[in-house]
Amino acid sequence: MKFILLLSILDAAAAFTSPFRPTPFITTTKHPNHDHRLYSTYDTDSETTLIDIDEEAPRDIPSMEAWSYEMGAQRTDGFTLTTDDGGYNVYAMTNVDLPTGSPILTIPEHMILSSNKAMAELRTSDMSEAEKIVKSVNAESEFRHYYLMLKLLVEYEKGMESPWYQWMNSLPRYYTNAASMTPFCCLCLPSLMRKLTVQERGYLQRLGVSSIKLVPYLNDDTKYDVDLCTWVYQIVYTRSFETADGDLKIVPLADMFNHGAYPEVESSYDEEGNYYAYTTYDVPAGSPLRMSYGDPTNPSFLFARYGFLDESTEATFCKIIPEHVNKDMEELGYAHNRMLFYKDGNVSEEVWD
Repeated sequence: MKFILLLSILDAAAAFTSPFRPTPFITTTKHPNHDHRLYSTYDTDSETTLIDIDEEAPRDIPSMEAWSYEMGAQRTDGFTLTTDDGGYNVYAMTNVDLPTGSPILTIPEHMILSSNKAMAELRTSDMSEAEKIVKSVNAESEFRHYYLMLKLLVEYEKGMESPWYQWMNSLPRYYTNAASMTPFCCLCLPSLMRKLTVQERGYLQRLGVSSIKLVPYLNDDTKYDVDLCTWVYQIVYTRSFETADGDLKIVPLADMFNHGAYPEVESSYDEEGNYYAYTTYDVPAGSPLRMSYGDPTNPSFLFARYGFLDESTEATFCKIIPEHVNKDMEELGYAHNRMLFYKDGNVSEEVWD
């Protein structure tokens, strides 16, 4: 990676020694019909209040920001959460110039949700029957995601007693990705995108109620709630990212970084598991702060998994690649990252070949 500006963890920490000054949540465009999505409607007198997962439920961003401060998260001056569609998409930006290598966020390890921690906590001997169902549908490779889903369901049941309640209540309920589509929607997609969409929907079906209903430590109301199980699936699959050691981590507040083909943000972890975000180049005030969600030349995957089309990429891979490609074919040029069409009309040599 280009970003090797690790001025040491001590330097990064020193940059955050000034008192935290929360930046107010900003709505860049007024949408009278959707402004209600930005504020909480729960009853603070009830400690068992469950999060409203209705698609039109408000996202309580201000409470999440206050919670992150109380939990020890630190961010640079200028880091701001904003929206330009009334609260459906809330993302990070900077309102000050940030030089290359500037620390943006520090998130302490105890705030971070991870598959390793979830499995250590929840993978008990009583889980054998539920795991059999997951294995029977050939989804054993998704155990990391599965236990993160269970962790979120456990925290959901705690209501306001959960340490992550304010964060979960700030998350989107409305999605436009593959898991949210109907079978008819899938039929309307181009062939490659349809294939990836069916694959994503398959993960949801294999990790859903059929196995969760056998989890011994969840309430029946939770286990059989298809909408709830779908919601936690969406959270895990759209907000978790794999680390070098194979762990899947969801980092609250840092999960507000949108995707960019040329990301402004690079992430790292120290030996204790604390998270750090730095700028990868000089970022002017008013710019979004984005990370990479994956190969920018594969917009079909980004659409299927995250529900958006990446318009920032300069190229997309050729859709005429055969369905089954072996190593010999890749060496000849049949590779997603080599057979490229560019926005300016040019194509890669591999496409011509």
